[in-house]
Amino acid sequence: MAPTLAQPFDDSSALFDFVINQGNGVKGLSEMRLKALPKQYIQPLEERMCMANVQAQESIPIIDMSNWHNPEVAKSICKAASKWGFFQIVNHDVPVEVLENVKDATYKFFELPAEVKNNYSKDHSPSNNVRFGTSFTPQAEKALEWKDYLSLFYVSKEETSTLWPAVCREQVLDYMEKSEVVIKQLLQVLMKGLHVDEIDETKQSLLMGSMRTNLNYYPICPNPELTVGVGRHSDVSTLTILLQDEIGGLFVRGDDGDNWIHVPPIKGSLVINVGDALQIISNGKYRSVEHRVVANGSKNRIFVPIFVNPRPGDIIGPLPELVENGEKLIYKQVLYSDYVKYFFRKAHDGKKTVEFAEL
Repeated sequence: MAPTLAQPFDDSSALFDFVINQGNGVKGLSEMRLKALPKQYIQPLEERMCMANVQAQESIPIIDMSNWHNPEVAKSICKAASKWGFFQIVNHDVPVEVLENVKDATYKFFELPAEVKNNYSKDHSPSNNVRFGTSFTPQAEKALEWKDYLSLFYVSKEETSTLWPAVCREQVLDYMEKSEVVIKQLLQVLMKGLHVDEIDETKQSLLMGSMRTNLNYYPICPNPELTVGVGRHSDVSTLTILLQDEIGGLFVRGDDGDNWIHVPPIKGSLVINVGDALQIISNGKYRSVEHRVVANGSKNRIFVPIFVNPRPGDIIGPLPELVENGEKLIYKQVLYSDYVKYFFRKAHDGKKTVEFAEL
C-alpha cells in the first residue's frame, strides 16, 4: 500500500518497502506524480549537477569507425582513450535496428507489473547473474539515486534462454553479440597503442573474458535538480559500450577536474569509455574518467551499457610488456573479483575505487 500524496514517504522503512521490497522502483514513485522528491533522494549540495559548471563548447571526440584500420583512426582512438577516457563512435558495425530493438525491449521490461519485475530482485531472482534493482547500493547510500535497472551477466546461451526475462532476452543477446566485433576492433587498436601487437587467448580473457549488460531506466523526476540518475563514478570494466536514447543526460568530468562535459546523443552512435580495469592494465596510459547521469523532469529515459570485463578470477595488473619496457609501475596485481566487490560495497564516490589497486 503506497502512502498518500500528502505524506510522500517521510518514513524511510515505508519507502524501502514500496520501492525495493515490493519492486515498484523509482518508476512507481514517478507514476504517483509526487509534488516533491522524497527526502531519501535529495543529494548533498556538492553531489548535485550545477549547470554553471558545464563546458558548453567542449565535446568528447566523435570517431568514424568505417575505416578503423586506418592509422589516423587508430591514433585518434588511442588519443581519446588517453586524454578523455570517453569518445563516441559512428559508422560502426552494430546495425541501427539492433540498437532500436534493444531500446524498445528495455521499455517493455520496465512496463511489466512490479510483481513480475520483482521476481528478478536480489531476494527472488533464481540467479545472481540476473538482477532487477534500484539506485546503486541502497543499503550503503546516504542519498538514493533516481534509477531502476535490470543487470544481465552473460554466462551461456542456455542460461540466457532459461533465466533472462523473455520480454528482452533476444534483443539484449543480439545487441551483445553484434557489439562484439566492435569491441574486438577497439581492443586491438588500444593494445597496439601499448605496443602489444597480438591479443592471444590469455589477453583476450583478461580484456573481455566476461560481459554484462544493464538496462537502465530513469523515469520522470519531480525535482531533478535535487538528485542524480547516477552519481559520480568511473566504471570497473575494461571498456563500456553505451547506447543512449535521444534524450541524453550523460556528463563526463572535464580535463581541468572542475567542469563537466555533456555527451550529446547522436542517432546510431555508441559511447565508448575506458574502465578502471583498462587503466590498471595499461599502467595509467588509458584512463577511466568520472561520469554521472542527471535526472530529468519531463521525460522517461533509458541507457543500455555493455560492460566488457576481465573474468572474475583473473588477476589484473600492468601488462608484462609494459613492465619489460622499464616503466615505473603504478598499480599492483589484484584479483578482479576483489576489485569489483570493493566497488559494489560502497556508494558511488568518484574515482576512489582505483586506489584499491595502487602501489
